Amino acid sequence: MTVDLDGLASALRASPGLPATPRIVCSGNLATPLRALEALDGAWPEFALYAINAPRGLPTREGVTFETSFVGPGMRHSPGLRYLPARLSLVPRLFATTLPPDVVVLHTSLPRDGAVSMGTEVNVLPAAVEAAKARGGRVVVQMNPQMPFTFGDGVLGLDQIDVAVEVDEPLPVATAAPMDDEGAAIGALVAGRVADGSTLQLGIGAVPDAVLHGLLRRRGLRIWSEMFSDGVLALERSGCLDPAVPITSSFLFGSPELYAWVNRNHRVVMRRTEVTNEPGVIAQQPQMTSVNTALAVDLFAQANASRIKSRIFSGLGGQTDFIVGALHARGGQALMALRSWHPKADVSTIIPLIDEPVTSIQPTAVVTEQGVAAIWGHDEKTQAKHLIEQAAHPRIREELWEEAAGLGLT
Repeated sequence: MTVDLDGLASALRASPGLPATPRIVCSGNLATPLRALEALDGAWPEFALYAINAPRGLPTREGVTFETSFVGPGMRHSPGLRYLPARLSLVPRLFATTLPPDVVVLHTSLPRDGAVSMGTEVNVLPAAVEAAKARGGRVVVQMNPQMPFTFGDGVLGLDQIDVAVEVDEPLPVATAAPMDDEGAAIGALVAGRVADGSTLQLGIGAVPDAVLHGLLRRRGLRIWSEMFSDGVLALERSGCLDPAVPITSSFLFGSPELYAWVNRNHRVVMRRTEVTNEPGVIAQQPQMTSVNTALAVDLFAQANASRIKSRIFSGLGGQTDFIVGALHARGGQALMALRSWHPKADVSTIIPLIDEPVTSIQPTAVVTEQGVAAIWGHDEKTQAKHLIEQAAHPRIREELWEEAAGLGLT
């Protein structure tokens, strides 16, 4: 059934079998169907809304309870937020167990050959659709002619859709972060560890952009990542990527040029999270190189990438999935890349001991603009020595040595 936005709420209210207080799961990141959610806001006095890395613009009235396993700016300061810690690879299991969805709202392409595509955001959504359908729930799609049609696990048959609305508007874009000397230095150090034929997982931001810039002379590279942005397009156009191996990801965001490139491009295969983030599958990728970042790393090589002063800022995400998978891959490595000094907080990012919940532990190496601190395979005292001498900012090293002595690391 296709309706206009004004008729969306009444169409859902008329659907039999939905609870009085339903749980809605929707597309996240930069593919959140904000117009459809705004229209649905009047369908029920109260409902729960789950999204991964949700942007601003969600319904925020009393009666709407936010739920997520990775906090985005649209939910970050919500006093009633329900944060459910989970590796991204395991979020789909929540939908089949403790977090069953009643309604799934997707942002899709227009129909083509009897199907729509989830486009830039596949992620945990196929599992949400399956879980909703299994319990008699509803699937709503916000169809957008500006959403690219991508191939893979996000192609959804029209027979799986209960209600559709069409909204024609540009997708949000992510602009490249400005490059500075520290970011360039970190990127060069990371890129120097990447050999021809490696498989890459990189995020978005100044450091990943610098890494990708440093790889423009590599050949035979592969992409197996939970997400990618315009840097991968630059690698493709520079002939860095193996043309025989598809670019595999679960979601993407970037520029309009990137969105146009992925549209109906068989080079890009969008897979569900259970595939891209499964550590056992990641470990099968040749020379798997995972590059992640953190808010802080301590002298035991523990990383906090999710909390600030005990307040949840983001979540576990896929960091642990890819660190474990890369460490188990033949020739693989898991790199933690960050600045040695946090410019806004004016504090060291290499600290004695993390007092927040830990996001991950023991990558292959920690890389800052100061150098590369080898971690894996070394005893804990040597790990601490490497972190202090090769990753920490010089102004904090003496203090870190004093703290290391108190922690039994000297």
